[in-house]
Amino acid sequence: GRNSVAGRAIPIVGMARAGADGFFDESGFPVGADETVRFPDLGEDRVYALEIAGDSMEPMYRAGDIVIVQPGAAVRRGDRVVVRTREGEVLAKLLGRRNEQTVELLSLNPAHKPRELSATDVDWIARIVWASQ
Repeated sequence: GRNSVAGRAIPIVGMARAGADGFFDESGFPVGADETVRFPDLGEDRVYALEIAGDSMEPMYRAGDIVIVQPGAAVRRGDRVVVRTREGEVLAKLLGRRNEQTVELLSLNPAHKPRELSATDVDWIARIVWASQ
């Protein structure tokens, strides 16, 4: 049978913490996470868990939901992503149009308007590969 503690411990990060300076390395992977969560079947990809805060991703994600984020993954329009700005803001959004100049970020919650960021203001974009629903 399958081992009940299958999976590996991956770091879990709160969105407020994620905005702190020096929390991520240059590839967008957290270096300061205290807690870990066990997660099966992720292969060898470098991933981490992020705890959603705020309401901009409702109804898909609510505050307190855990999403698994893969910093190195290729992202395409329509993908669910986590974006960190150079100012330290961390956003869970849908990726809209993206070119060399701008990155458009869409919210699932219609109360939140699309955000357009200058590409130079984006620290990194990581793809959401799984969510705890």
